[in-house]
Amino acid sequence: MRELKEVFPKTLPVLAGYLFLGMTYGILAVTSGLPAWVPVLSALIVYTGSMEFLLVSILLAPFNPFSVLATTLMVGARHIFYGLAMLTKYRGTGRAKFYLIYTTSDETFALNCNAKIPEGMDKSKYYFWTSFLDQMYWVAGAALGAFFGSYITVSTEGLDFVMTAMFICIFLSQWLRDRDLLIQKYGKKVPWKQMLLAHAGELTGVLGSLLCLLIFGSEHFIIPSMILILVILACFRKRAEPIADELSHLQEGGIQA
Repeated sequence: MRELKEVFPKTLPVLAGYLFLGMTYGILAVTSGLPAWVPVLSALIVYTGSMEFLLVSILLAPFNPFSVLATTLMVGARHIFYGLAMLTKYRGTGRAKFYLIYTTSDETFALNCNAKIPEGMDKSKYYFWTSFLDQMYWVAGAALGAFFGSYITVSTEGLDFVMTAMFICIFLSQWLRDRDLLIQKYGKKVPWKQMLLAHAGELTGVLGSLLCLLIFGSEHFIIPSMILILVILACFRKRAEPIADELSHLQEGGIQA
């Protein structure tokens, strides 16, 4: 239980976010005409917020298995990068490894990837409790949304944009954080090479997606974008890793301004 006590405070920001997003999903599902148990069950089984928002329209449309498969692959393709980043972290976690893989959401990845496990604690239990708590927050949010959604009579138009808005905010937050950390070390005159390497992930994602959008069109650009981003990041990984480690060190207070 030491691991649970250690990770619980760290998951509170996820609790706040997941309750809101989960409630939004539950409300959207119920007000769209789905039974109240559907968002709760999908939160337990599917457990991928962006796909669950799309699941509402998928379940209400004529069933097309190939379209569903393609959509799921495109939306979940970002987990390829999560998996690569967690290869060493989850090594040696035993039976918990399968559950850890299954519950690697965006926020859980962020917590476990950056986790500094105190000496003497079991890393399998540490990662497990982080993953389990985050999933339960999502389930609780979906259940609350499904309950309250049954009593909502106002328009819920626009709720399906919530996940897109969240990813935009995450992108901007990451960009500004890295910029501020570089300024903390170098002052206002940050070397341009350091700036490019620090923002390598964000720039690769934006420019790679725009390029594939122009080449393949809006209906078919996501999978090529993911492949292109994966190839570029793999090729430049050794050059980008040192600056990423440096930024992580700065964030932890290793270097004072």
